Amino acid sequence: MKKMLALFALLCCALAAFAHDNDDSIVRWKNIAGVITALNVDNPVNDIHSGTFAWQARSGRASVNLSTGATSFEVEGLTINGTVFAGTPGPIDSVTGTLVCNAGDRTAEAIIDTAVVPLDVHGDAHFSGHITGIPGSCGNPIFLVRIATPATGAVGRWIANGAERFIGDDRK
Repeated sequence: MKKMLALFALLCCALAAFAHDNDDSIVRWKNIAGVITALNVDNPVNDIHSGTFAWQARSGRASVNLSTGATSFEVEGLTINGTVFAGTPGPIDSVTGTLVCNAGDRTAEAIIDTAVVPLDVHGDAHFSGHITGIPGSCGNPIFLVRIATPATGAVGRWIANGAERFIGDDRK
């Protein structure tokens, strides 16, 4: 009986350790923030240019599993601040989520996009699926929301980014 209790205690400890395992392959952004820029001023992330209007987001979040590619993001109330489009997404009707790995390292940087998703008239967009091509080492991961269509000359510009990044269980 004592051996069974000892084995049971050992099993419980192992399960508890597994439950609190720090899985550094999961990256989460607790919020989505619009790009803050002055009219027609670029705020690039390496070679990814920003939108030329200031944007705001009411709420949002993103998550990427760097091992499996499982990715999701949602943004609500992604709208332009100022100009004739104030309070709306303007002519932007679709976006893509972008994971930037090794940001700031021009030789190792990787840019991986989700599929294009609609951005509705209220500035809401949602994606859940997989991305491929994540490098084995994805340091300093950044998540961007980028213009997909129809803005001529603006496709690929980032208009929001993930904020409050957590890797694994670093929510302390």
